[in-house]
Amino acid sequence: MKKLLWSPTLFGVILILSVNGEFDKVEKFTDFNGSNVYETENHDVNSKAKVTMVGLTLIKNAALRSAVCLDGSPAGYHFHPGSGSGAKNWLVHLEGGEWCSDIESCEYSKRTRHGSSKHMEKKIPFTGILSDKASENPDFYNWNRVKVRYCDGGSFMGDNENKDAKLQFRGQRIWTALMTDLLWNGMEHAKQGLLSGCSAGGLAAIFQCDDFKLSLHSATRVKCLSDAGFFVDATDVSGDRSLRKLYTDVIKLQSITNNLPDECLNRLNPTSCFFPQHLINQVKAPLFILNAAYDTWQIQESLTSKSADPTGSWADCTFNIAKCNASQIKFFQGFRTQMVNLLGAFKEQRKNGVFLNSCFSHCQTEGHDTWYSKNSPSVKNKRIAVAVGDWFFERGGAKFIDCAYPCDKTCRNLI
Repeated sequence: MKKLLWSPTLFGVILILSVNGEFDKVEKFTDFNGSNVYETENHDVNSKAKVTMVGLTLIKNAALRSAVCLDGSPAGYHFHPGSGSGAKNWLVHLEGGEWCSDIESCEYSKRTRHGSSKHMEKKIPFTGILSDKASENPDFYNWNRVKVRYCDGGSFMGDNENKDAKLQFRGQRIWTALMTDLLWNGMEHAKQGLLSGCSAGGLAAIFQCDDFKLSLHSATRVKCLSDAGFFVDATDVSGDRSLRKLYTDVIKLQSITNNLPDECLNRLNPTSCFFPQHLINQVKAPLFILNAAYDTWQIQESLTSKSADPTGSWADCTFNIAKCNASQIKFFQGFRTQMVNLLGAFKEQRKNGVFLNSCFSHCQTEGHDTWYSKNSPSVKNKRIAVAVGDWFFERGGAKFIDCAYPCDKTCRNLI
């Protein structure tokens, strides 16, 4: 079986459709990493400049520390050292991936790069917020930059195992081991630190934000950035809330409850506490929410999933916005309004930042086209990289909420 994939760095959508009549299983473990189409050194789609390829480092003594992927192989990351004025600054970026919510989906994932380091690329391109070129990444290009691979199926939050299925759910231990190793390798002396993440990694950046801050010196400037991690507890086209069921199953399977914030659990059930809308106002460290108001993963895999739309009446619309009728557009506008309202109290906190553009996209920090190209998406003439940099270095305003579709002509829409 193959899965549906897309890349935000390309115009349009790259589709790989399921075969053998197994499309219904895609809902359980759809790959929604924002940069899952990796290019080689000679086929760079992100920039005219040659891309820097960065090798994979496996966590040492991973088995002894239980810092392992779903299949028990060592978790890993890619590290590119900083230089000059950025030599003591650190950016840690959490890769996106897939949640696996049952034994079947997790067994599938462990045979892919999102469940096993055995299947991970030995080298990957550092582009977007990870680029080492000032022309592509003006504020963070010379920092120590780390991309943490996603292979636990639970947004770096689980701590459990299933011996019968030979599955390890060790996201929290991967995070702990990673932080220990990075601190030992120089991050403990960081003058500035930014924890970021895309999609499921963006959700993890919210979960781990305060722990990241507490791990560094009190004098260190520490902030966090969640890209496409603001998953909304929204009603789908059938009137149900399919994402709640997925989260409930992931939490139970991976024993995540004990790692959820106590402050949230004192008010709400564990499933509710997996939704960022119930977390962001309690994060102590400065946090930046970057999201497309019409997030393509949430539209295709939550709001109009196969279970929500069994007849396929939304299929044409969700893969081509030009084919949506007036009532379908109205439904999407309602989703955007809900997202804007949920960010209301958050954006009033001075320390926080928001960039909510009215694009049909998912993950906008990892690709050159969306991060800092001449034609990158912008709100009020400010590109994403500039908005994030201004917020981090406190150079100016950091609250940008776009007008509703179709007013934004700068979008790199995926549908």
